[in-house]
Amino acid sequence: MRTPPARVFAAPALLLLAAAVACGAEPTVQSPAGAAPKVSGKAINLGPEQNRIRAEKVAAIAAKVPKDIAADGKLAVGFNGEGTPPLVFPATDDTTVIGVETDIAQLVADVLGLELAPETTSWENLFLAAKSGKYEAVFNNVTVTEERKDIYDFATYRIDQLAWQVAANSPIKKIAQAADIAGLRVSVGAGTNQEKVLLDWDRQNKAAGRKAAEILYYEKYGDVMLALRSGRVQAYFGPNPTLAYNVAVSGDSRLVGTFSGAGPDLQGLIAAMTKKDNGLVGPLQEALATVIKNGKYAQVLDRWGLANEAIPRSEINPPGLPRQTP
Repeated sequence: MRTPPARVFAAPALLLLAAAVACGAEPTVQSPAGAAPKVSGKAINLGPEQNRIRAEKVAAIAAKVPKDIAADGKLAVGFNGEGTPPLVFPATDDTTVIGVETDIAQLVADVLGLELAPETTSWENLFLAAKSGKYEAVFNNVTVTEERKDIYDFATYRIDQLAWQVAANSPIKKIAQAADIAGLRVSVGAGTNQEKVLLDWDRQNKAAGRKAAEILYYEKYGDVMLALRSGRVQAYFGPNPTLAYNVAVSGDSRLVGTFSGAGPDLQGLIAAMTKKDNGLVGPLQEALATVIKNGKYAQVLDRWGLANEAIPRSEINPPGLPRQTP
């Protein structure tokens, strides 16, 4: 696959759009051809035959699904098809979408007594399709934010963790606070909530008289990795699941810190997203609560090496990433 040249910009960043402020829009990781990567010591099945963990229908919950959604017997779920292991990515047949998000969506569809009907599109279109009702739900590492709650309803199913990645031979041992990035060359995805956190840290450093960070933006995660290895970038800030996967598979980088996707004062949460007030969020939350209680949820997270991102209960529209300030 051809990789276009990296786009590199200096801060300040592009304007943050409400629909784009989240984990999940990037990065993209491709597993080595012919390899079965291991995460947390377990080989990951990359084939189209996933033998997914399944759940039983719960009639009392299925009866609560709005009739217009249940009429065709399917749950149309949107995913970003560009590829972000272990979240959502194409199997070895380049057609079937697999990953932790598809597995959790399957459990929910099972409890609701519906056939999972996966749809893939770009990250931006996930929001447009959910708003129009074309996609009845989205399971794609979407962070709960206060701005999004104006337009969508959310049922949570994972914590939202960000991570700092550095080259294996980097002298950086830990990044945990604003002062740790002062004067560093760092990279982040434009239009993401991690960019918001990073820009806030940079403002804190400038206000305290510390050196500003040099913030670089790349279109492709592969370009970020090349920049890390060459020293052009000293650290990258992105979604923990994908960075942890990359570290486990490639072995040529390491993580030096994690951070909540909702900032320092709130644990960020990843949630199933649906059109606001369409009546589906309640059944989604009850289905998630069911699989959390019966252990199916834990089995799925463990399968993808994400047991450390489990939540004890699913919530509807909890506090999210604070609204953007001018």
